[in-house]
Amino acid sequence: MMNRTEKKVEDFVRKYDMIGEDDTVVTGVSGGADSVCLLFMLCALRRRKGFRVLACHVNHGLRGEDAAADEAYVRELCERLGVPLRVFRENVELIARKRKQSTEEAGRLVRREAFEKMCREDGGTKIATAHHRDDNAETVLLNIARGTGLRGLCGIRPVRGRWIRPLLCLSRDEIEEWLREKKISFCTDATNEEDIYTRNRIRHNILPALTEQVNAGAARHLSDLALQAQEVWDHIEKETDRAESGCVAFSPDAEGRRRVRIDEAGFERLDPVIAKTLIHRCICRAAGEEKDVEAVHVADTLALFGKQAGKAVDLPYGVKAERIYNGVLLTKPVRTERTADVSAEVPLNIPGDTYFPGTGEIIQCVLLEKTDDFSPEEIPQKSYTKCFDYDIIKYSLSARSRRPGDYLAVDGKGSRQKLKAYFINEKVPREERDRKLLIADGDHVVWIPGMRMSTAYQIGSRTKRILMIKITEDREYVRNDQSIDPGRRS
Repeated sequence: MMNRTEKKVEDFVRKYDMIGEDDTVVTGVSGGADSVCLLFMLCALRRRKGFRVLACHVNHGLRGEDAAADEAYVRELCERLGVPLRVFRENVELIARKRKQSTEEAGRLVRREAFEKMCREDGGTKIATAHHRDDNAETVLLNIARGTGLRGLCGIRPVRGRWIRPLLCLSRDEIEEWLREKKISFCTDATNEEDIYTRNRIRHNILPALTEQVNAGAARHLSDLALQAQEVWDHIEKETDRAESGCVAFSPDAEGRRRVRIDEAGFERLDPVIAKTLIHRCICRAAGEEKDVEAVHVADTLALFGKQAGKAVDLPYGVKAERIYNGVLLTKPVRTERTADVSAEVPLNIPGDTYFPGTGEIIQCVLLEKTDDFSPEEIPQKSYTKCFDYDIIKYSLSARSRRPGDYLAVDGKGSRQKLKAYFINEKVPREERDRKLLIADGDHVVWIPGMRMSTAYQIGSRTKRILMIKITEDREYVRNDQSIDPGRRS
């Protein structure tokens, strides 16, 4: 029989529709209290709902014998619970040096890559992490202290694509109390007690002070605030999507620069909140980065709409915003050297999210049934969101760069054009062609995000299933997890 804590988790999972009976859930198990609790909770739910559970343990190579002991504990625990386990051993310090990252960032990415690999190779459909309510409160405080807008108040989402957080309804004390009641042991990492990391300082000093000296429910109230902010931000995002489709165009120019053009006629009709959000998004798109784009850069770009043509401002990452006759143009020179390996071919998770390391983008796939009252006007006509006839796809779709033999269908008769010829006609610089993200069905290029899709996959009268694909930059995971330490147990 379920106790109060178990019922709370099950209700939370049901509320956000986190897991279906056909899902295979990949869960990270470090051996710490949070991840051990999550593993037991998922196993209990598994018996009632019938989904599969797989465990992923990443040994970061940072703590020597202690890390080896944690790995041994996780192996024994998974064997006892009947949960298949994959262990990944990585030298995070070496990876951090090679990638020029901090060990925290490198550890986060290594964990994520391990989760994604298990989804590709072991059939995972969901990824469960053990973030809890106190983690969420710490994230909100951290974002506020660093300087954040409304989006930073959203904290950690219960569901983000295939990523789920079933313990976000529990506090750290509730988790540890439940483990004591069940007499379940777990590993303890001494580095969690050190104040080396910013998050640890918030955990050990700031949040306890708020709880003890201001309000005993401080963590719960901060977490509730995050949930309210998520609802507001989701509405703003939808309105910004609509605004973007009406007044923004994305394209490279003949000199190989990223170009984002904001049309004045459509822009001047926007609500100020949506206008500022749209400008921030456009700057990030032009830059290919988001970290250092701040309110002052948004304000400087917004001010250009009141100035004469030719006025310009310099923005982060080499982006230039220039007032043109009918709006504002954002441009950034594209480096000619390859900054990432785009040669890898990554199968798309349908439905689900796929991370493409070549460009650092997330490819979100959603399957929809075409209803009798479906209207062609419902099909998104955005540069980075498209809908396709899923039933005519021959092979499994993949994300990759170009290769010999690639082609597109360019009209309703099925006429083909070689991809190379298309790039030449569109004046795409030679050095940029190899870096273009392609969605492909074998040698048939289904879509070049930001440019065009093949006519062969357009939705027609015989379409039964619609595949909607949206390309987004890898922002959410960095924002939520960027300060979580690689050795910390969750």
